[in-house]
Amino acid sequence: MAAGNDHSGAPANFQTLLNGLAGLGTVEKKELSTSDVTAEHADVAARLQAKRAIERQYTNLLSKAQKIKDILDIEEKLGGIREEIEATESRLKTLNSEVAYSTITLTLYQPLTQNVPDAPIVSLGSRVVESFYEGWQLLTSLLVGAIALWPLLLLGAGSWWLWQRRRARLAAPTLPAPEKAA
Repeated sequence: MAAGNDHSGAPANFQTLLNGLAGLGTVEKKELSTSDVTAEHADVAARLQAKRAIERQYTNLLSKAQKIKDILDIEEKLGGIREEIEATESRLKTLNSEVAYSTITLTLYQPLTQNVPDAPIVSLGSRVVESFYEGWQLLTSLLVGAIALWPLLLLGAGSWWLWQRRRARLAAPTLPAPEKAA
């Protein structure tokens, strides 16, 4: 079965698009879920407002500063707050984008059709011939294996012969030595 996935940003009124996608085939499973970013959006907007107020205060302090050390300290803090404002504005834009778009995950399947041939009917005669062939293959494989193992077989046969000979020598009765006549 061939399959594919596609995630795309779709307009917030995605029901029309969803209906159009359903027309492509049979809908086997449909799940809709939402993620409410309203609270986070409000929180980020409030933080942005507070940071802009701090920026205005630093700008006001900068215009009143007389000493170079004070001016440098205020400019450093002003630079940091401006970086935070830019990051917060970026997050706010992302949230606005998430409010404007929804995510649709579409999984398409295409059934693969394959003609499977029927199993051939095997006759008794062909099974007998195949059995003879397999038996012959087994016999030749055993012969080749024995030829490959001949050094081990020769070593084993020699060891067995020596062991039998030693055993026979140990088992043979020993004759007492002849006594000398005095």
